[in-house]
Amino acid sequence: MAFPPEFLEELRHRLSLANVVSRRVKLQRRGREFVGLCPFHKEKTPSFAVVEDKHFFHCFGCGAHGDVISFTMQSGNLSFPEAIESLAREAGLEVPKATREERERAERQATLRGAIEAAAEHFETQLHSAAGRDALAYLTRRGLDRDTIRRFRLGFAPDRRDGIRQALGQRFPEPLLLEAGLVRRREEGSESYDYFRGRVIFPIGDRGGRVIAFGGRILGEGEPKYLNSPETPLFEKGRVLYGWAQARAAAGGKSPVIVAEGYMDVIALHRAGFVGAVAPLGTALTERQIEELWRLDAEPILCFDGDAAGLRAAARAVGRALPLLKPGRSLRFATLPQGEDPDTLVLRHGVAAMREILDRAQPLVEFLWLLESNVQPLDTPERRAALERRLQERVGGIADRTVREHYDTFLRERIFQHFGKAAPGRARSWRPRRGVPGSRPASAPPAYEPAPQAPSTLRRRQEEVLLAVLLNHPDLLDAVAEELAELEFEFHDLDKLSRALLHLHAARPDLDAGALQLHLSQGEFAAIVNSLLVPQVLNHASFARREADPEVVRAGWHSAKAQFLMRRQKPTAGRAESGGEMTQEWWERLKALHEQREDAQKTDGGVSG
Repeated sequence: MAFPPEFLEELRHRLSLANVVSRRVKLQRRGREFVGLCPFHKEKTPSFAVVEDKHFFHCFGCGAHGDVISFTMQSGNLSFPEAIESLAREAGLEVPKATREERERAERQATLRGAIEAAAEHFETQLHSAAGRDALAYLTRRGLDRDTIRRFRLGFAPDRRDGIRQALGQRFPEPLLLEAGLVRRREEGSESYDYFRGRVIFPIGDRGGRVIAFGGRILGEGEPKYLNSPETPLFEKGRVLYGWAQARAAAGGKSPVIVAEGYMDVIALHRAGFVGAVAPLGTALTERQIEELWRLDAEPILCFDGDAAGLRAAARAVGRALPLLKPGRSLRFATLPQGEDPDTLVLRHGVAAMREILDRAQPLVEFLWLLESNVQPLDTPERRAALERRLQERVGGIADRTVREHYDTFLRERIFQHFGKAAPGRARSWRPRRGVPGSRPASAPPAYEPAPQAPSTLRRRQEEVLLAVLLNHPDLLDAVAEELAELEFEFHDLDKLSRALLHLHAARPDLDAGALQLHLSQGEFAAIVNSLLVPQVLNHASFARREADPEVVRAGWHSAKAQFLMRRQKPTAGRAESGGEMTQEWWERLKALHEQREDAQKTDGGVSG
């Protein structure tokens, strides 16, 4: 008898798995889990875990895994209908009666599963035959060993039009092979041919790990590079994640749930120990797939390339996820170096490099701010208002009121940090700049005018301005990299950031301001990068703002650097290292510094500090 999926889900959620298991196993709470001796094999040390909030059990000793239904079947030696009836009585649910149509659909699906499973076995056999020699060599070159190939049941579809019909035609009629997506016809009445030809085959499983579809990668040149099974009564692409069953078996452990792009990424991550890796099937992440992810982990990590396409994919995922957010359920975002994916990163740089990127994953709200604040320069009140409007619209789409209110508070505070916009109900006064408004020549750099502060705060602000300019104008690094390398910052965190800027610019000179800030914000520099771009730093050094004219930026940076050098030399200028006498060398250095200062004052109307 077939039972509606909605009824089975209600049954799983209505009953406490821990309560059901505890009738046969003595359980002890350990954090979020319960542990005990496995009832399915003999053991002296507990390796059997029940993860109550995710509704599954798993034995790390014998591999037994399942939900409340499968536990009742295995522990009580019951059939599936018997277990359902027993649990339904306990839950107070009425067992639905199967209609004739439901029985026929269940029988057809069972037959379809049989055909697809037979096809999976055929593809596996072909991979390890003479016909699959090149495909097996390709997988070996990609770093896969025989054990991994067999564990993921990888296969090969020879470049033949009738391979599946020849292999399965006697057991399964052609209409069934068509319905299963294994063969196709160009038009009604024409001869059918194999759907997958000349491709490495990746079986796609359902929640229970049963094969329901396939993905195929072409060998050599050709389009499409990857091809998925068409949708069938068993396979709906937008609801399935590649590797979900394997990730579920590992859920509740130390490995995070990671969403990668493709099949090989998932397999490479599993081999590297990241056994929570899954992938959508060549399309943008759907709402149903996000819900499936939350069955595994409250905050799965979406791992995207750091290029423009990767950021577009991340933006689509943000848009899909925001309306679905609930307390405790969100997403995190990790960005890979450009040109790398998880597969190549692990092969070239090792597991530690991948773990470092995952450890730097950003919360969804931080990633949302980065995406929206980098849409365009924020150089006018209208553009800032547009940013605020976009954020309001995004936050307004969050269905859960509590989450929506916290997003609203967080983003309002972030706007205030960057633009000095007063919080609701609080007045904000604006002070005109020194001198007559509008009297400064358009070509001159706005003066760096630090407000009166304690000496240590002022010294730090001078160093912050130098770095803020480069964060907003990385093109300037082409001209000033050597000068920056010679500067010794007084404050350790700023000195460390300057070295990171130089290193990143040497490796990726093509990064614009948004991409540069994104890369730095995903590492140890997230807090300091944000602190350098707030109004307290930029209000008195407007040449550091992203919208400033390039010539103004260049002149302003050199002016700020001259002040930095003057300040660093003041304690020793004019003194010989040996004992305090003025030497010719020190005299020449002092004159040069004075000349730099006078030039800066002529350029920007006077620089204080």
